[in-house]
Amino acid sequence: MVAVIVVPLAVALLVSTLDLNQYTLRQWTDAPGVGLANYVEAWRETALPHAIWVTVGYAVIVTVLAVPLGLAAALATQQRFAGRALVRSAFLIPYVLPAFVVGTVWRTILQPGGPLGHATGTDYLWLNGPRSYWALVAVQLWTSWPLLYLLALSGLQGIPDDVHEAAALDGAGWWEKLRSIILPHLRGVLGLGMVIEFLHTLNSFTLPYVLFGVPAPHDVEVLPVLTYVESFQNFKFGLSAAMAVLSLVLVAIPLSVYLRAVKLNTDED
Repeated sequence: MVAVIVVPLAVALLVSTLDLNQYTLRQWTDAPGVGLANYVEAWRETALPHAIWVTVGYAVIVTVLAVPLGLAAALATQQRFAGRALVRSAFLIPYVLPAFVVGTVWRTILQPGGPLGHATGTDYLWLNGPRSYWALVAVQLWTSWPLLYLLALSGLQGIPDDVHEAAALDGAGWWEKLRSIILPHLRGVLGLGMVIEFLHTLNSFTLPYVLFGVPAPHDVEVLPVLTYVESFQNFKFGLSAAMAVLSLVLVAIPLSVYLRAVKLNTDED
C-alpha cells in the first residue's frame, strides 16, 4: 500500500507545487517551488473547468443509461433457454475488448463516409463538433454496460428460489416481482456497479484519446486527455500534476458518498 499508493501520491502532491517543465525536469528535486500557483493556473488559465463539466456530465449519462441496459440484459438471460451461454458470452464482448480496439473500430465506423453514414444515408460529423459529445457517450456506453449486466446477473443468482416461488404463489406479477423482490435484492450490487461505472468513465483515457485524437474537439475535451496534453505535449509537468490531484479529489467525492451509504446501511442492519 505504501509503495503503490502513498509514495506516488506524495510525489504527485510535491510535483504539483513545483515549476516543473522540460527545462527543470532533469533536476526535478531542485525545481523552484510555486506553492498553489499551479492549481490557480489550472483553474483560471486552462480548459480545466470545461473539461470537468464535460467529463462529469458524460460519466453521469453513461452510468444512468448503463443500469437499465445491464439489468434488462441480466433479466433476459437469467432463465435457461437454448443458446443462453452463447448470448451471455456475446453480451460481454464489448467489455472485454481492449479500449484501443474499441476506439479504432468506432472511429472507422463514425468517420465521414464511413459505415454508419452509408447505412443511414447521412454524412454527419460524429468525430468533431457538437455531435462528437454524443458519439463519445454512445461508444462509452456500448463498452461499459456489460459490467452492470455482469453484476446484476450475479446478484440475480443470489436471490433464493423459494422467494420467487412464494411470490408466484401470492400471485405477484412481473412488475410487482421486479419492484418488491428483484430491485431490493440488487440495491447493493447496482449501487456498487454505478460507482465503479462512474469512476471508470471519469478516468477513461484510452477510448477518447483513440476515438478523437489530440488536440481533442472542444466538446469532448475530457479531463484525462487534457492532463495528458498539458504533461506530454506542453511539458508543463507541475501544472498537469495539479490537474491530476484535482482529478483525485473529483473521484473521491462519489466514492465517499457510496462508502457513507454503505456504512449507514450496515448500521441500520
